[in-house]
Amino acid sequence: MRLWLQDSIRLCCGLFVALMLAACQPAPEPASSEQASAEQSSFALQHDSEQASEAPWWDDAVFYQIWPRSFYDTTGDGHGDFNGMTAKLPYLSELGIDAIWLTPMFEAPSYHGYDFTEFYQVESDYGTMADFERFLNEAEARDIKVILDLVINHISREHEWFRLSAERVEPYSDYFIWREDLPAVGKGWGHAWGTNDLPEAVWHFDETRGEYYYAAFGATQPDLNLEHPDVIEEMKTMAKFWLDKGVDGFRLDAVRFVIERGPEGQADLPETIDYWQDFNAFVKSVNPEAYLVGEAWVDIPVAAKYWGDGKGLDQGFDFEFGYIVLDLLQQGLATEAQFGTMSQQSGQMSDGELHPLAANVQRRLDSGAPLAFFTPFLTNHDQDRVAFQLQENQAKAKQAAALLFSSPGTKYIYYGEEIGLTQQQSGHDVYKRAPMLWDQSHQAGFTKAELSWVEQNELFTQNFELWWPDFLAEQLATGDRIVAAQRAQLDSLWQLHRQLIAMQKQRPEMSLNGSYEVQSPLQGVLTVTRELDKQRTVFVLNLAGEMTDISAVLAEQSGLDVIWGYDLDGRQLASDGLLIMQSK
Repeated sequence: MRLWLQDSIRLCCGLFVALMLAACQPAPEPASSEQASAEQSSFALQHDSEQASEAPWWDDAVFYQIWPRSFYDTTGDGHGDFNGMTAKLPYLSELGIDAIWLTPMFEAPSYHGYDFTEFYQVESDYGTMADFERFLNEAEARDIKVILDLVINHISREHEWFRLSAERVEPYSDYFIWREDLPAVGKGWGHAWGTNDLPEAVWHFDETRGEYYYAAFGATQPDLNLEHPDVIEEMKTMAKFWLDKGVDGFRLDAVRFVIERGPEGQADLPETIDYWQDFNAFVKSVNPEAYLVGEAWVDIPVAAKYWGDGKGLDQGFDFEFGYIVLDLLQQGLATEAQFGTMSQQSGQMSDGELHPLAANVQRRLDSGAPLAFFTPFLTNHDQDRVAFQLQENQAKAKQAAALLFSSPGTKYIYYGEEIGLTQQQSGHDVYKRAPMLWDQSHQAGFTKAELSWVEQNELFTQNFELWWPDFLAEQLATGDRIVAAQRAQLDSLWQLHRQLIAMQKQRPEMSLNGSYEVQSPLQGVLTVTRELDKQRTVFVLNLAGEMTDISAVLAEQSGLDVIWGYDLDGRQLASDGLLIMQSK
């Protein structure tokens, strides 16, 4: 992996009338006491040209996360499938996507698939292995990479390995973590991410073996013993099988928890970092261009450990970034972390503080891992959707998208974010993972089945009140969060995503090399500037809650073209408005 160098970081604070560009200049004296307090943070993210020519394919790529069960159904059973994803590859090409992350698609007893029963068989609800291979081939033909969600930390209690281990059949007896008695409270064997210290949260009794087994994510998903040499080799064999099929890498689930030592720690142990370094070395021996991105739902300094001095994972998700953006746009109402150990990062700023967006980039730069290691995103399948958190305000959803694409690094989009797909309510994860809305036809074009999978209660461990028909009817009646409608509308969120993705590909300043500058030149106005070799892109967001005169900003940027300005009326930027300007 390249080591990105921070050539200079100059933080300038003071009172500004207008945007300061290019190099960070000393702050001018305030023109009057009525002007807004502004924060400028400028980061020059440069590297040498020889290193640039060796950039891996994932740097600055745009990934699209698909929940296969919810994307597109071609068989009429109410479940999305491989052929459905193949059918929608032209849609993803039109959007400009570089790569797809598929959430679990191995055979599993649950609807979500994070509890595999088979490592070498695809989920039968999604089709056959031949269907999957066709999907891979068609994606490759469109120059779209595909990575799989790989769960190594745990498997299903219904997996044959667990049955054999419970029966003490060798060599499987120690494939899982067993103990004769329940640990005492307060001895470091509670939740792995520290939400409670009760051992019953992670230790579960098995009648067959007469012992307790460790399962950080619930009784149905026992943790594998990833210090057992046979288990380590099994995981490598499985990874090679899918790499040989043609997948381009893996999103690695729950990377923090693969080694558990109780009082010594259940997360982020040195042995855990060592495990991923060894796994990465094996994966690269199979395919040097294979990609590994880890889910380390934790603060940036800890997540950076998984870079492993260049020998660990290729990238890790920047969970902090999404919290900051949503908190900024909601004025302090962002939702809390799940399955993670994080300091809740605020999007709000006090006088004299570094802007939270700039502070986020600064923490990445200070982490010890290169900037290229971190992948910013807004939400994923474990979090309430962006549009739902923003009270279905499409203007704010556009601002969120602009802030995502203005931040340096590889980008991830959760399916439906490009149209502002929302959810019925918070609570069960099914609401966050409901079907894609394609058009105004039956089931919004997702399926020809009478019932979509979210209405099939036999899939769930709890019964749901009938919610999908009313929710779907409301979405169809509103009509502004549907693919067909948004593709036909010039100023839609979908069109904005298409433009932002194109900018990521075509504009050099939008790459990891470009400088990153955050300012608040006017009260309630935020600007983000990316610049490289005299090429400049400026994002202007109105957070003031009312129409705002941005004459000073426009005057400062008089040489730039407006490429997104639907919210601009003369020199007035609408409430929650977005303006994007670029040099020629």
